[in-house]
Order: sequence, then C-alpha cells, then structure tokens
Amino acid sequence: QVRLVESGGGLVQAGGSLRLSCVASGITLGSQIMAWFRQAPGKEREFVTYISGDGGLTDYKDSVKGRFTASRDNAKNMLYLRMNGLKPEDTAVYYCAIADRLTPLLTTQTPYHTWGKGTLVTVSS
Repeated sequence: QVRLVESGGGLVQAGGSLRLSCVASGITLGSQIMAWFRQAPGKEREFVTYISGDGGLTDYKDSVKGRFTASRDNAKNMLYLRMNGLKPEDTAVYYCAIADRLTPLLTTQTPYHTWGKGTLVTVSS
C-alpha cells in the first residue's frame, strides 16, 4: 500500500518560515510527480506546487511564487516544502500527493492517486 505522511506544520507569526516534509512508503518516488495542496478553513482544496520526478520541472500557485520552494530527495522518499514570508492567508492544512505522469491537469486534484492526511499550518498576524 502506498502511504504518504506529512509533518512540520505548526503555528508561526506572519513573516516567519516553516519547512514541511512528506515521506512516502510502498513506492519509489524517482519517476513520480509530487505535489502540495492546501485547504484553508471554509475553502476548497487548492493547488500549491508540483515537482517532477527528477526535480527539473516545478510549478507554483501564483500567490506563493517567490516565497515557497518545493524540493525532493528520492533516495529518502521525501518531499519538502520550504515556506518563507508566511502570511495569514497561508493558514491551511497542507497535503502531499502523488501522480504518475506529467499531464495538463497537475494543478487539479484529478491526477493524484495517493494523498497524505495533511499537516496544519497556522500563521498569525
């Protein structure tokens, strides 16, 4: 069974930084697209970023560009999200997910077959 477990969430003040981690088991991540999504209170789950298997291709939600950076360590089956300059509107449960190929739908939930349970990030003003 493929499983993803996120960690690293917490409470930070606006302007602060946080690094989220996601560890995968039951799968080799080298050829998999990994992504972060988030769901804020009262809102739909939304795309944050994806990163290709070799780390060479990434995309980000416009509002996080320049502040968030996705990275991965395939040897450790790990995905990371470094978040800098955090804003209260970044408050959400953050989820990692896996898709098995590059498609035009990677900014939607549809291609992702495995999801973690999420980790909560709360940014105070």
